[in-house]
Amino acid sequence: MTTRPTASVPAETPAPYGSLVPSDSFVPTPEDVRAYLRRIGAERPDRADPEALRDLHLRHLRTVPFENLSIHLGEDIVLEEKALLDKVIGAHRGGFCYEVNTAFAVLLKGLGYRVSLLQARVFGPEGKPGIPYDHMALLVETVDGERWLADVGFGDHSHFPLRYEDRADQADPGGVFRLVDTAEGDVDVLRDGKPQYRMELRPRRLADFTAGAWYHRTSPDSHFPRSLVCSLLTEEGRITLSDRKLITRAGDERDERVLDGEDEVRGAYRDLFGIELDALPVVRGGISE
Repeated sequence: MTTRPTASVPAETPAPYGSLVPSDSFVPTPEDVRAYLRRIGAERPDRADPEALRDLHLRHLRTVPFENLSIHLGEDIVLEEKALLDKVIGAHRGGFCYEVNTAFAVLLKGLGYRVSLLQARVFGPEGKPGIPYDHMALLVETVDGERWLADVGFGDHSHFPLRYEDRADQADPGGVFRLVDTAEGDVDVLRDGKPQYRMELRPRRLADFTAGAWYHRTSPDSHFPRSLVCSLLTEEGRITLSDRKLITRAGDERDERVLDGEDEVRGAYRDLFGIELDALPVVRGGISE
């Protein structure tokens, strides 16, 4: 794969809040873009506009699962654009926020959008934000200069990008969202009135998220090493496989059952998520809570 440099702001140089700069020099090839669009079942849009962004965002959520299987398969988490494209496109896998949001950012840049990687701190059960680089979100600028918050890596979240300049309630199939400015210059993302994460608006490079990814892969304080998840948005609701527990949501209905044996689990990964596994991921301690 060939790359060509694009202008970027060095990581040590502060950028004005809200400015958009390419986060890294990597640029996908035309074949990368075509393969990615095939992966999510999308046609190449005529323009890098909001309508196309909404369509791509929804298709991505319905085809590329939010999953942490690599942690429990003993696979490396490689924060490098080419490796992430190979994982999402070639291996037909998904990933957690750093992986799928980075891959989506590469696709968007290849289609003419301007994209910044933003670091965010996820609010915990006690209402306090977590560690820096706890999460990655995307600030996307369209060809017409409109800015949108895109996030295909937060699991059960908004189905469509959120209008970044809008501070009113934004209705979405996933809930009612609102962006709230903080006194420190950050932005809180709320869902149904509850804070989800706090974004810092200085654009970051992919390498800046290495420590956060390492933490979520190894720390006993992170839920990722202690639980196994593979989850995908569907037209009816959401399907989630956690170890051997399959959870299906359709509207207000929820069905939960424990799959019987490795063959059924392997078949669920294949048939529901399009993931072919030679070996099954194993969480120490049995079925995840």
